[in-house]
Amino acid sequence: MLKDLIEYVAKSLVDNPDQVQVAEVEGEQTSVIELKVAKEDLGKVIGKQGRTARAMRTILGAASTKAKKRSVLEILE
Repeated sequence: MLKDLIEYVAKSLVDNPDQVQVAEVEGEQTSVIELKVAKEDLGKVIGKQGRTARAMRTILGAASTKAKKRSVLEILE
């Protein structure tokens, strides 16, 4: 569910939605959502001064609280 949420938001932001890859690594207490986009779309996902990435992390935090999980977003280069 959280993976799908990040995938949807990322695909809405980028020019190459077909190159968006999202993986979820489940830990004991925390799950890590790994987001990988095309090199030219990296700036769109991070945003000015990291604002877009911060907003995505806020959305993920709210959704993971509702799901009673702890999730972290990693944006891979």
